[in-house]
Amino acid sequence: MKATSSNTGDSGNGNGSATASVFSVEKRADGVAIIRMDVPGETMNTLQDGFVDDAARVFDELDRASDVRAVVFTSGKPDSFIAGADVRMLGNVRTAHDARELSRAGQRGLDRIEAFRLPVVAAIHGPALGGGLEIALACHARVATDDKKTKLGLPEVQLGLLPGAGGTQRLPRLVGVQAALDLMLTGRQLDGRRALKLGLVDEVVPAPILLEAACEFGLQLADAKGDRKKKRKAKLTETLLSETALGRKVLFDQARKQLLARTRGNYPAAERILDVVKVGLVKGMAEGLEAEAQAFGDLVVSPGAAQLIGIFQATNELKKDTGVSDPNVLARPVTKVGMLGAGLMGAGIAYITSAIAKTPVRLKDRDDKGLAQGVKYAAGIVEEGYKKRRLSSNDRDVILSRITPTLDYAGFRDAQVVIEAVFEDVALKHSMIRDIEEHGHPEAIFASNTSSIPITRLAAAAKHPERVIGMHYFSPVHKMPLLEIIVTEKTAPWVTATCVALGKKQGKTVIVVNDGVGFYTSRILAPYMNEAAYLLAEGVAVEKLDGALMDWGYPVGPITLLDEVGIDVGEKVGKIMLEAFGERMVPPPGMEKLVADERFGRKNERGFYRYDDKKKGAKKRVDQSVYAVLGVEPTSTLPDHEIAERCALAMINEAALCFGEGILRSARDGDIGAIFGLGFPPFRGGPFRYVDTLGALEVVRRLERYEKQHGRRFTPAPVLVEMAQRGTTFYGEPRALPGRPGAARAESAERVRV
Repeated sequence: MKATSSNTGDSGNGNGSATASVFSVEKRADGVAIIRMDVPGETMNTLQDGFVDDAARVFDELDRASDVRAVVFTSGKPDSFIAGADVRMLGNVRTAHDARELSRAGQRGLDRIEAFRLPVVAAIHGPALGGGLEIALACHARVATDDKKTKLGLPEVQLGLLPGAGGTQRLPRLVGVQAALDLMLTGRQLDGRRALKLGLVDEVVPAPILLEAACEFGLQLADAKGDRKKKRKAKLTETLLSETALGRKVLFDQARKQLLARTRGNYPAAERILDVVKVGLVKGMAEGLEAEAQAFGDLVVSPGAAQLIGIFQATNELKKDTGVSDPNVLARPVTKVGMLGAGLMGAGIAYITSAIAKTPVRLKDRDDKGLAQGVKYAAGIVEEGYKKRRLSSNDRDVILSRITPTLDYAGFRDAQVVIEAVFEDVALKHSMIRDIEEHGHPEAIFASNTSSIPITRLAAAAKHPERVIGMHYFSPVHKMPLLEIIVTEKTAPWVTATCVALGKKQGKTVIVVNDGVGFYTSRILAPYMNEAAYLLAEGVAVEKLDGALMDWGYPVGPITLLDEVGIDVGEKVGKIMLEAFGERMVPPPGMEKLVADERFGRKNERGFYRYDDKKKGAKKRVDQSVYAVLGVEPTSTLPDHEIAERCALAMINEAALCFGEGILRSARDGDIGAIFGLGFPPFRGGPFRYVDTLGALEVVRRLERYEKQHGRRFTPAPVLVEMAQRGTTFYGEPRALPGRPGAARAESAERVRV
C-alpha cells in the first residue's frame, strides 16, 4: 500500500498556489512507514524554506496512524540523501534576528523528529551534509551505504557558519566531543565505513539492500524496550575531558590554542563552534541550542560568511561552465591521455587522470630512471590511500594498471589529449608538438603544463595551432584544487570544452583564461613575491614577513613559499616577467646572490630556512646566515599591517591589470584562481571581491600612497582608476566589464624569450 502525504509545497512559491510535494509516504505491510524526500526539479535534495512545516505535517499524519510501528526517512533521489541547506535561502536573510529565528525553527523541526513516539531510522545513500546530517542525527538510528558516493559531514565552517539545527549539540553526544570538534572545525567528510567506526552511523550495507536493512533496524528498535537511541560507551579519557570541569578546561583550551595556530583568528565560525559546544556540555541541551541559534544568527550576516558563500556559489557556477560562450560547442570524449614527462608534475597528472578521471594514461619519459621515479611517485599516492583504507586492494591495482610507462611514442596513437610537463625549454616543447603531430592521434590536443611560456609561442611550431592549449596544474597536483586552462586566439572552442571537461573529471575546479606571459596565476604571484623581496631588502626579518602575511590570511608566507618553489625557479620566472612587463617587475638586488650561493630552497636544503631538524613537527628556523648573503640587517620595525598590505595590493593590482587586458573572462574566475591556486585569503573573497569590499576609490588611494613612496610598481591599474571615477564594481551594479585581448598584450608575449 502506498499513500502520498498532502501537498507540502503550498508556501514555497509565495503566491498561495500548489506546487509539487517534497515528501511521499509509503506504508508497508510490516508496519514500517517510509518517508521519501524528493525536491522537485533538482538533482540533489537541499533544505528549502518550507521544509520544517512540510516535515511536521508528515510526522503529524504518522503520529495518528495506528498501523505504523517504525519510520524510515530516506531520499527519493538516486544518489543523494540531503546535501544541506540551499544557500540561496540564506541570501534572503537580512538580519541576525531573522537568521536566529531560522535556526530555532530548524531546531524545533528536528526536536519533533527526535521526540517522535516511534523509532525513526535514517537510510543514507549519497551526500548527507550540513542540515542533511543534522536530520540524520535527530533520527534514532542511521544506516548508510558502503558506496563511495556516501559522504557524511558538517561542512558549515567552510562557509563561515556553524550547524544551526542542533548539530553542535547532537554530534558531540553521539560520537564524543573530540571527534565532533574535529569534524565540525575542519568540515571533514566521512564515508560510510569511517562513519561506522566513529559511531556516527549504526550499520553500513551495500546500496541495493539499504532500504530493507533500515526497515529491519527500525522494527528491531520498535521491539526493544527502553530508550530507542543506541548508547555509545564513552572511553574513560573522553569522560574525564568532557564531564569534569578541569577536563573541559584542558580540552577546550588546547582545542582553541591549536585552532588559533591554524586560523590566526581569521575564521570566527570555528571559534564560535568551540563556544557553543562548551555551553551545551556545561549547561545542557536547551541552553546549547539557544547558544547555537545566537551564534548562527551572528555568523550568517558576517562579512566573512558572505565572502565564503560567494566562493561556494562561484565554484558551483564553474561546475556548469564549459569554458566557451557557445552552448552548442560540445566536449569530445577522451578515452586515453598521453603524458609527456614523468617528474612530480607529470606523475601527479597521471595519478589524478587514472584515479579520479578513471582514464588510462600513457606515461612517457626520456629514460628508465625517470619513468621508474614517476611510476613510484604515483604508486606512493595510491599506497597512502590504501593504508588509510580509502582504497581497497582492488582499487589500488586498477588505478596503477591504468598508468602504462613507455620510452617512445608507442601507445600515443589513440590518446585524444596529450599533456606535457617537461622543462621550461621552448625548443624541447616544440619538438614534442611535432612528434605528437607525427606519432599521435590524428586530431590530438596538445596541452602544455608550462607556468610561464605563452601558449601562442608554443603553438607557433604546430601544423594545427588550433589544437594547442595550456593546462596549468599546481603542485602537488593531487592536492591542489585548481586547473588553469589557457587559450590562444586560435584555440578551437571544441578543444577548450574538451580540456575543461577533462579537468573536471580529474576533480579540478577549472578556470579558462586568455594567453599572455604568466597567464593569470603566475603573473599575479610575481609582483606579490617581488614585493616580499623588496621588504626583505629593507630589513624586514624573514619570520616577521611570513608571519604578517599569514596573519592577513595566506596559508603560508611568501618566503616559505619561495623556499618550497625554489629560489632559482623564482629568479628565472622573475627575469621572464621583467622582460615582458618592464619597470613594474624590476626586482631588488639580492636574488642572484642567493642563487650564486647555491641556495635553492628546500630541494637542496639551503634557503631562507634551515632543514637540518628532521624531527616530526619541528618548528622551522630561519637560517640567519642568509642575511649576510643578502647584505641586509633584519632590523626593520615596519608594522605588520603595512607589510601585508604592500604584498597583497601588489597581487590585487596585477589581477586588475589582467582583468582590464582581457586575460580574465570574469572577476569570478580571477577570485577563484587566486584563492584555489595561490592561497589568497578565502574570507576576503579574492582580489576582486576585496576591491568591492574596500571600494575602488579606497584601493586606488592606497596604491597611489605606495606609488609615491616606492615607485611605479604600485601605479594603479587603469581599470581601478576608471572604476573609482565612475563608481563601478566588479560584482554589483553598475559593473565593470573585462577588456579584450589586444595587440599590446600579444606584442609583450612575443618579446619573451625563455
